[in-house]
Amino acid sequence: MHEQSVQAAARREKRAVPWYMDNIGQNVERVQTGVRIEKRLLKVLKAVADLHDITLGDLLEGIVLHAFEGKVPFDDQSLAKIAELKGIFGLDLTADDSHRLVEEIPS
Repeated sequence: MHEQSVQAAARREKRAVPWYMDNIGQNVERVQTGVRIEKRLLKVLKAVADLHDITLGDLLEGIVLHAFEGKVPFDDQSLAKIAELKGIFGLDLTADDSHRLVEEIPS
């Protein structure tokens, strides 16, 4: 009988406090933006977000916040998967290419 009442209490608590309440963090205000980004880079970013089951926006926020603190946003396993995705999507750009990308203007 005691075990059943403990299980019932756990079920009630689960309904009263959703799973995401354990992971509450900083409240933020998000805005929609129309950022232009290199096509293959976007494909890799979307695939990485999908692998981690997060939105593209969440992924970008995480990358930027890590970069602002001089931290690496990905572990070795994620970096290996990113290298694989770069190959799949033909992304040959590196950090050395940043700030030197020139957009082709269609004729």
